[in-house]
Amino acid sequence: QATKQFLEEINKWTGQYNVSPLSWNVAVKFLMARKFDVLRAIELFHSYRETRLKEGIVKLKPHEEPLRSELLSGKFTILSVRDPSGASIALFTAKLHHPSKSVQHVVLQALFYLLDRAVESFETQRNGLVFIYDMAGSQYTNFELDLSKKILNLLKGAFPARLKKVFIVGAPMWFRVPYSIISLLLKEKLRERVQMVKMSELKEHLPQECLPEYLGGSLKLDPLSWNFRFLPQQNGHPDPLDELILVPLVAPKDNGSVHVPGPKSVTLQELLDHVSCKQKRGIYEEYEDIRRRSPAGTFVCSL
Repeated sequence: QATKQFLEEINKWTGQYNVSPLSWNVAVKFLMARKFDVLRAIELFHSYRETRLKEGIVKLKPHEEPLRSELLSGKFTILSVRDPSGASIALFTAKLHHPSKSVQHVVLQALFYLLDRAVESFETQRNGLVFIYDMAGSQYTNFELDLSKKILNLLKGAFPARLKKVFIVGAPMWFRVPYSIISLLLKEKLRERVQMVKMSELKEHLPQECLPEYLGGSLKLDPLSWNFRFLPQQNGHPDPLDELILVPLVAPKDNGSVHVPGPKSVTLQELLDHVSCKQKRGIYEEYEDIRRRSPAGTFVCSL
């Protein structure tokens, strides 16, 4: 029932632009990421689409440069094993990232491409994703605050996967200030899932067989040869969402505003009374609380 409702809503929108309707399998992927909450799944779909459009993550050609080199750099990979709950394990190795030599949107393209390969699995859709951010041996020159924020924003609200845990491993002292900035952007629920651990402590959270040898585990890993398996036999892994991603964000003419008064609407007098009661400091505190939340809806879909 939820899948049918989701498809009805999304395909009303696709019909306005004369593009192919969304498939049942893709719909299930977004619904599973939001535990079959239809409104939240619709919000996730539009956030995913808009993020890919904004960052230029469309019509990917993994056999062509510079994406091919980024995929085979070993910087980011999906491990061949799962955690005890069945979740996929994604690994980002910070010391292999060199901002002066990398193009940010290409790094995001590689991240999207490999995560998309992971969530093709029904098991990953059902059991979620564990993300390891390995900072061991990294320098400040390997760190890119803007990229880190984009990756977290992607994981928390713009990708159809249930993020179970983020482990930041071996974080150096200088990382404390950037992390305090990043953590302010996270909702409390997600902040609770982000954990900084020493390399020696990682085995307390994940079994040895789930970790590469250089992280204290027993898994033999060659990221270059392993990631090579994710490349399709022919260039341009067909992506059924490319057509939808390229739809402009602006709604068709004469479509009207998507905003409608909600159950929490207030009258002008009620607003004035609220401001008078809260005073200046209370309004600032309320604003900061609202600013930390993910947007409820998009310019395309009002929730």
